[in-house]
Amino acid sequence: MSKDPAGRVEAAVRSDVEQLGDLSGIDPSLAEMAYTLAREIDAGGGDEGKQLPQLTRELRQTLAQLMEGQAADDDDDLGDLASPD
Repeated sequence: MSKDPAGRVEAAVRSDVEQLGDLSGIDPSLAEMAYTLAREIDAGGGDEGKQLPQLTRELRQTLAQLMEGQAADDDDDLGDLASPD
């Protein structure tokens, strides 16, 4: 498996995470994990690319968890707006 010299996956993940805005709770740790996974994917997936499917699945799950965290924060904000206080 060839190495991606541009690091396009990591760059895309960093851009996506940046669009999420301020991270709280465990989200910063999840973001760092996503960057590391993306970097490994860009490097070719380890063990001659044999780890690429596993890395890709883990990256998708990590990004999904980040998105869920952001959706929960948005729900909390809407709950505050709906309050009659």
